[in-house]
Amino acid sequence: MPKQPADKANKQGDELFADAQADSSGRPHEVGPDDDKWAGTRAAQGWNHTKLYNAVRETLFALPAYFKSSLNITGVLATDLYTFNSALGATIENQIVEALNELRRLWDADNEYLDYRFVRQAQRFPDVILRSAAPGKDADVLMGIELKGWYALAKEREPSFRYTVSPAVTAPWDLLTVYPWALSEVISGQPQVFQPFVTSAHYAAELRNWYWQHGMTSRGDKSINISTVNRFYPAKSDMISDQPASDSGNNFGRLARYGIMEKYMSELREEQLSGIPLDAWQRFLSSFREDRSEDAITREIDRLISDVGHKTTALSTEDVDDIRGHLSAVVQILERSIKA
Repeated sequence: MPKQPADKANKQGDELFADAQADSSGRPHEVGPDDDKWAGTRAAQGWNHTKLYNAVRETLFALPAYFKSSLNITGVLATDLYTFNSALGATIENQIVEALNELRRLWDADNEYLDYRFVRQAQRFPDVILRSAAPGKDADVLMGIELKGWYALAKEREPSFRYTVSPAVTAPWDLLTVYPWALSEVISGQPQVFQPFVTSAHYAAELRNWYWQHGMTSRGDKSINISTVNRFYPAKSDMISDQPASDSGNNFGRLARYGIMEKYMSELREEQLSGIPLDAWQRFLSSFREDRSEDAITREIDRLISDVGHKTTALSTEDVDDIRGHLSAVVQILERSIKA
């Protein structure tokens, strides 16, 4: 793979592949349907589905209200709480794809794409494609979604996935979507998903490379070995990842650390689960340890209730009792699971 020097961070690929717009600092800007470079690529590809793109994007935001999972999780050990993402993530992502197809009335209201369905493809980019099964279609794949599920109560307070695909393999109309999820009863129940983070897959790849070379303060070789693949919807065998020349911390591609998700994460932490903000649940569960005394747990419950009270309207005595009861029940389950 060719090495990309820092001063050529946004000069990769053929002009057919629309680079994100950049400001005077070189930092990419997100490209949308009205952007000239999107229009150029769209014309070159014969892509005429902007209405579909907008409808799919809106459906991604609407999906949490319709999402229903057949999973019902019980009897989780306290030590297994933080393995949820790897254990259930793929299943939940599959169910999100199923939900997208069930919501066809939202993204194909005029029945223009009856031959098309969202299909999850294993170990390929993007994770999900909108593909036709009918023979003779000019465009077999219309758009793609790189789909990530993330357990919102994980010890690590931000998504840890790595996004390393080269910008040249991302179509301007492809999306990167992250769905946070948690169990309806915090440590048991059915998975529920929250409002997603949605951005351009191309922009995210461009921003990653820019940030690696210009946004970090660390010293060392910041050059990037750029993938030579430059086609949309590449084959499974294609080497499509950009590779940093030096990455001892294995941080290349961790988008949540590049500032792109900051505003979204701040809003997500205020979303509620069983009447308590996700942020409070995450800190409460992270602080729970086998060796904590009853007094320490009581103080932690009091602190969480106080924190919730500051972020909401005044809590009534009944509200406080309900929250305390819920937290105490969670603690009892966690303690039993440790002793089991």
